[in-house]
Amino acid sequence: MTTLPKIAWIGLGIMGSPMSENLVKAGYDVTGFTLEREKLDRLAAAGGTAAGSVAEAVRDADVIITMVPASPQVEAVAYGPDGILDNARPGALLIDMSSITPQTSIDLAAAAGEKGIRVLDAPVSGGEAGAIEAVLSIMVGGERADFDAAKPIFEVLGRTVVLCGPHGSGQTVKAANQLIVAVNIQACAEAVVFLEKSGVDLRAALDVLNGGLAGSTVLTRKKDNFLDRDFKPGFRVDLHHKDMGIVTDAARTVGAALPVGAVVAQLVASLRAQGDGGLDHSALLRAVERLSGARI
Repeated sequence: MTTLPKIAWIGLGIMGSPMSENLVKAGYDVTGFTLEREKLDRLAAAGGTAAGSVAEAVRDADVIITMVPASPQVEAVAYGPDGILDNARPGALLIDMSSITPQTSIDLAAAAGEKGIRVLDAPVSGGEAGAIEAVLSIMVGGERADFDAAKPIFEVLGRTVVLCGPHGSGQTVKAANQLIVAVNIQACAEAVVFLEKSGVDLRAALDVLNGGLAGSTVLTRKKDNFLDRDFKPGFRVDLHHKDMGIVTDAARTVGAALPVGAVVAQLVASLRAQGDGGLDHSALLRAVERLSGARI
């Protein structure tokens, strides 16, 4: 008999599927729910259990993990008669690993506390590759005791796990992360177009740039996307558009100026408006190419 906590996993998308499967591989009993039948079949094939509803998934769980696209989806699975809060047992730990507004996390923690359910907000960075390889960066908001209890689970999923402060802090740090990533991708995209129009060997140029101060995890992860024009979604433009809305709104609330971030947020919005919302966020290259009269 395992002494590991029983886990309910809600949301089996690009990130949620490999993350939940890594927990199964580590010996955890994982019951999952999502709206897509094929994702449930995938979890079952990996050794997990498919549930027919949120309520069924969470009823006997010690730990409930949600990984859904945005605040409305978190609220949809958390609240109401069929949601997590009305069906999880008191004392359960709810870990929301979605990227949502800090205020949504704060409100969820308060509502859950009234039912005796503990909450951590724990968004991640690293994309699909990081989820598959279990090397995610996990930024956590909540109580220290709950963080300590959850840390063995986090260490299965990621390499860098940090408690950033009280409820909502994880989401605030994730918003800053998404700001840095978007600006970095935009800078890389502009450099790619500049280099190609200058007739430079692009592969060689990106290799040497990535070996110096211009190097970054973004360039390492996205270099082949740029070289091959492969924009299969690892993290969709639609989701980064949502995240840029979160960071610009949060910055306005606290009085922080984001002049470059605001411009990049508009470029992401423009890319989405041109029909590229379902592509990987490295498709910001397409927006720069359009502006430069280059190939698409």
